[in-house]
Amino acid sequence: MSKALPLGELQASSDLLQNLIACAQSLAPVTIAVVHPCDAVSLSSALEAARLGLIKPVLVAPRGRIESVAATEKLDISGIPIIDVPHSHAAAARAAELAAQGEVQAIMKGSLHTDELMSAILPSSANLRTKRRVSHCFLMQVPTYPRPFIITDAAINIAPDLMAKADIVRNAIELAQVLGVVQPKVALLAAVETVSPHMQATLDAAVLCKMADRGQIEGGLLDGPLAFDNAISAEAANIKGIKSAVAGLADILVAPDLESANMLAKQLEYLGNASSAGIVLGAKVPVVLTSRADPQASRLASCAVAVILADHYRESPP
Repeated sequence: MSKALPLGELQASSDLLQNLIACAQSLAPVTIAVVHPCDAVSLSSALEAARLGLIKPVLVAPRGRIESVAATEKLDISGIPIIDVPHSHAAAARAAELAAQGEVQAIMKGSLHTDELMSAILPSSANLRTKRRVSHCFLMQVPTYPRPFIITDAAINIAPDLMAKADIVRNAIELAQVLGVVQPKVALLAAVETVSPHMQATLDAAVLCKMADRGQIEGGLLDGPLAFDNAISAEAANIKGIKSAVAGLADILVAPDLESANMLAKQLEYLGNASSAGIVLGAKVPVVLTSRADPQASRLASCAVAVILADHYRESPP
């Protein structure tokens, strides 16, 4: 995609979040259903994304609660469409309907739980599923690694089996390619770098690599199992005698399960000074799935990723 962010060319000194926002600002704004933004940070972030020209928000929430938050925080919501619903469950359901009907091109989580939002999106009756399993990607940047990278899946699939992991990898490869990495390098993480019949993650990693060899997973260069140090350090891999085109150069880190991915992402964010943006792929529209603790900069960058993906989906529907 010619207008997408050249992610693979960014260096650690670049500001990933600002680059994402600048890229999205070069595209047409996306109409997005903001689901239950009934606290200060989610409502103000949606309004700021609109001010920056990233999105055209449609607020789906109890009107009284939206107006109360806006009044308390002195936020101007004049001219912003509000779809009045009785509660957060209804907000999630209505947002899914709007997306299925093509009235919005993306969905953004507000002040409700992730499972509450996703339970409205995932059922086949919502008509938002594609042939792939839905999964989440964290796009991250840390000062100690030479390029931005993706961690997956830290929010949707709790204990994915082999075929779920294959779709998790496919979704992450698609995101990296849309953002400008022609052939992303994918590290399949485990506790060790050797295949062991006693560790399912190592078996899955080996099979996923063979699936890529046979063309069942396309677009990326896969290697694994790789322990985390081998995935992000070519020196560590060399010391252990691992010959790998991915070690030290990984664009995508695929964790064995949600818990390990979630802990890795949050450790990097809180202890490693990481910047992050999050997005859900595998549905017919991108879903901005931020944590309630995420700062506004991460929320805006996540909106920017949704804009870039939605622009891509106009020409290549998922």
